[in-house]
Amino acid sequence: MDGTALPSVCSTCPYCGVGCGVVLQPDGAGGLLVKGDKAHPANFGKLCSKGSALGETVGLDGRLLSPRLHGRDTDWDIALGLVADRFRQTIAEHGPDSVAFYVSGQLLTEDYYVANKLMKGFIGSANIDTNSRLCMASTVAGHRRAFGTDTVPQTYEDLEQADLVVLVGSNLAWCHPVLYQRLLKSRKARGSKLVVIDPRRTASCDGADLHLPLKIGSDVALFNGLLQHIHDSGAIDAGFATHVDGMEEALAAARADDPGATGLSAAQLDAFYRLWTGTEKVVTVFSQGVNQSSSGSDKVNSILNCHLATGRIGKPGCGPLSVTGQPNAMGGREVGGLANMLACHLDLENASHRHAVQQFWQAPAMPTGPGLKAVDLFRAVGDGRVKALWIIHTNPAVTLPDADAVRDAIAGCELPWSATSPAKPTPPGWPMSCCPPPPGPRNPAPSPIPTAPSAGNAPRCRCRGRPGLTGTSWQRSAGAWAGSRISTMPARPRSFANMPRCRVSPANWGAISTYRPWPA
Repeated sequence: MDGTALPSVCSTCPYCGVGCGVVLQPDGAGGLLVKGDKAHPANFGKLCSKGSALGETVGLDGRLLSPRLHGRDTDWDIALGLVADRFRQTIAEHGPDSVAFYVSGQLLTEDYYVANKLMKGFIGSANIDTNSRLCMASTVAGHRRAFGTDTVPQTYEDLEQADLVVLVGSNLAWCHPVLYQRLLKSRKARGSKLVVIDPRRTASCDGADLHLPLKIGSDVALFNGLLQHIHDSGAIDAGFATHVDGMEEALAAARADDPGATGLSAAQLDAFYRLWTGTEKVVTVFSQGVNQSSSGSDKVNSILNCHLATGRIGKPGCGPLSVTGQPNAMGGREVGGLANMLACHLDLENASHRHAVQQFWQAPAMPTGPGLKAVDLFRAVGDGRVKALWIIHTNPAVTLPDADAVRDAIAGCELPWSATSPAKPTPPGWPMSCCPPPPGPRNPAPSPIPTAPSAGNAPRCRCRGRPGLTGTSWQRSAGAWAGSRISTMPARPRSFANMPRCRVSPANWGAISTYRPWPA
């Protein structure tokens, strides 16, 4: 039997952040045939070498086939019963903040949503964070400064409609190859230009119109210089700027910066600034070279400032685009899978947002403040504040900073529990209980999260085209990004008095942070 008569199912590649659609079909001999989904809007049937080899990952060799306790196989009822009893006992004796979940951008959206709902709505703690914190926290903070919510204003289609694409800290050719191929195809058809900003010369530089090998850590100086040039060349969008407060302060801070700190020549800087300012349809793509930095949030906001100052945002072929490192890093953020967020991009520290989510969930308890974020969470495990820990689809003993301390913390935890499928014996002190997830590519495409009642008059924001709390569709327009208010610091108390305004932040904080009214 060759499998051609067997049913197929649509799913998603679990590797990089592109999120390619795949069509899976049994081959009739115990294996799996994998093809690109021609109808999927991310890849239109194209797959890279990893996606094409997905069928090789679904075998049972090297997989855990049953839960384990203390290195020995057991059954599900015993394992789940023990974990549930121990979590319940720990919460009863030490309170809800004595337990924590550490989850992953490898989770399905529904799994992310349910884990977040369990911890925040029913255990009553915000101690749930994700390995997406390691790669995307800078963008989350930058977006929240810039838009009041962690919202990505552009889509992949914008790459194909832009006349200039700027890659900042992104080796798109290697890290998001299918997306890079879409970019190359559109460049050939449109004649669009490509600029790569990276200290290294990478594969993405091949064929680029300009490579700027700036000094490591000097991105803010580069884009502050661009903001100065935007002003000096008269490229500020006067109509859009009427919705912005704080522009003068931001420009003053930008002028205090020195683009020469980039190590680029005056000719290189002038060429880039003239090209960016003189091209209406610009998409600036940024990734881990921006995010994974001690000043990552400022780098993000220095980029967003330039797009907001020119009004080049939320329009076809025009705006900033963050590309993630994991297939569902954005999905997890949209359903509140971080310690300081609620589902649908709502704010954990906003009482009306908490009330709306609690009512929708019919939850008995909700935390009023943020929980422990990734690094602090494992410090709390190490010092005994967190006594029960559930790790899902990730290995923090390898990926987190100060890995030895993380391993020691887990080894000393009273109840470490891991949902993973390691082939090798677990190290001494590693989670007492391991439960194998289903192997292979992700389940069929997720259905939308159910909508909920409106959260009163509180401002509500979310990504275009995704279901929000009210279920209303967000329209694609630059005006959607104009009706906003900008905070200089994300921790500053938010005022919603003059909603159709924005405020630009000084560039040492790097941000234009916007708040948008919900569309009528």
